[in-house]
Amino acid sequence: MDKKIIIISVAVLLVGLIVAGYFYWSAVKKPQEETANLLQELASTTQQAVQKATQGALPSLGANPMENKPDLNPVDKANPIKDIKINPFD
Repeated sequence: MDKKIIIISVAVLLVGLIVAGYFYWSAVKKPQEETANLLQELASTTQQAVQKATQGALPSLGANPMENKPDLNPVDKANPIKDIKINPFD
């Protein structure tokens, strides 16, 4: 009778370990798959954003807008004799 109790308790213990192992494996495996899917979606979204950013969203300007800028620097007007100096090596 004692051997029957030991055999039954060992069998119940093994079945319990198998069931617990299955639930642990499924709990660990599922988040890994979800994480992989999320990372793949993030990579594709990032790639799409980079493509949109590099497609030339800004219009190209035909001319330089600062070509006819006003002379607002007072230092240029401060020296009245700056044009007097002549370079003898020219």
